[in-house]
Amino acid sequence: MTNTASIPVIAPDGAALAARNRLVITVLLISAFVVILNETIMGVAIPHLVDDLEITIGAAQWLSTAFMLTMAIVIPITGFLLQRYNTRPVFIAAMSLFSLGTLIAATAPGFEVLLVGRVVQASGTAIMMPLLFTTVLNLVPPAQRGRVIGNVSIVISVAPALGPTISGIILNYLEWRWMFLLVLPIAIAALVVGSRLMVNVTEPTTAKIDILSIVLAAFGFGGLVYGLSNLGGVNSFVGTVSLAIGVVGLGFFIWRQLSLQKKDAALLDLRTFAHREFTLSIVAVSVSMVALFGTIILLPVYMQNVIGLEALQTGLVLLPGGLLMGLLAPFVGRIYDKRGPTVLLVPGSIVVSAALWGMTMLDANSPFWSVIVAHVSLSLGLALLFTPLFTAGLASLTPKLYSHGSAIVGTVQQVAGAAGTALFVAVMTVGTASAIGNGAPVEEATAAGIRTAFTIGAIISLFAIPTVFFIKAPPADPNAEWSGAGH
Repeated sequence: MTNTASIPVIAPDGAALAARNRLVITVLLISAFVVILNETIMGVAIPHLVDDLEITIGAAQWLSTAFMLTMAIVIPITGFLLQRYNTRPVFIAAMSLFSLGTLIAATAPGFEVLLVGRVVQASGTAIMMPLLFTTVLNLVPPAQRGRVIGNVSIVISVAPALGPTISGIILNYLEWRWMFLLVLPIAIAALVVGSRLMVNVTEPTTAKIDILSIVLAAFGFGGLVYGLSNLGGVNSFVGTVSLAIGVVGLGFFIWRQLSLQKKDAALLDLRTFAHREFTLSIVAVSVSMVALFGTIILLPVYMQNVIGLEALQTGLVLLPGGLLMGLLAPFVGRIYDKRGPTVLLVPGSIVVSAALWGMTMLDANSPFWSVIVAHVSLSLGLALLFTPLFTAGLASLTPKLYSHGSAIVGTVQQVAGAAGTALFVAVMTVGTASAIGNGAPVEEATAAGIRTAFTIGAIISLFAIPTVFFIKAPPADPNAEWSGAGH
């Protein structure tokens, strides 16, 4: 990537400025939807991949976990990229990496190359989300951010929710490679069209990157997620050691950032956590992501391995929830702009917890409609949570911290999602093995393991309920107007 500091930032006035800003955000929204969709597209495919590639469920799970973990490691670097380079080259880099990763995955001869393709895909996806958030915060005045971030929430929540549905439809008629072959031309088109329409809306600086921080982030976040994925199984010792490495690595990472931020050189500036709304929102986002991604990974396993649904049926069962999130997001944004976050966050957190507790009652004889009810309820709760959490949290920051806040939100989101996936699968595996050891049939044992995992998730969800009561909307400036870089 070349430095484009010499390219002037386009700064039109009036209506042309507003039109330019809308165009930039629309291009980013469409491109981000394409890349985020692939985050959960592997969930329904796991049973197929286990058979076709002759791998275990635990190995297949890493096609999703490695994607999220890569994002968690790469996203902190985007804070540097967004300070050092202009909008357009960062966008081109993101979509180029995603397109390359999609090509590698589509042509992969086996599991190892497929995993590499997923990692390259995730590298591009990781750049896209902070780019989208930072651009919105720079271009949209506070009084309108709820509505716009409502559209961003569609990308963040609906795209992952629709992943299983789309993959289920594809797998009903074609082999797993077509999940990537069909996305590839869309990704390339987004790259070509976006590179022509995208304009520069930020002013580059001479920010420097700290290599040690990247290494510490990799050990910290990687150790935590890898450790969670191995706890309770045959590799419990490895899981415990990995968790210990993760905790130590994360501790040193935090220490390094606290030291570097004194001279404004941190990879992630932790002064964002001095803002109460941002900190509380991060806590609630973490809980929500554990619930979302843990559920997305287990429900397809339950529907296919326990109650015997086909991949297409599994995808269709999950479709109403995904559509509901998409339909509600703009309305939630408008309610936030008018009434603030509390009226949305309190019922949202309660509904999410109630939905997870309801999933603890699923067994081998549950009708498929009970899964629809549970998933739609979870989707409703998450739709009420995401927009106000992202808006209130990020809007509480000063403009200087926008890129760092966006990167932290993305990092925490992915680590929590990866941890949720790993934790739910690990608990399910232990619960299933225990039930089989007690003589239960495979279907009933699998259902018992999944119920145990959902019980853990339901308990975790309770922590979000008291947290959201304390999240308030930052004061909006009614005189703010759509602006150019840095405003």
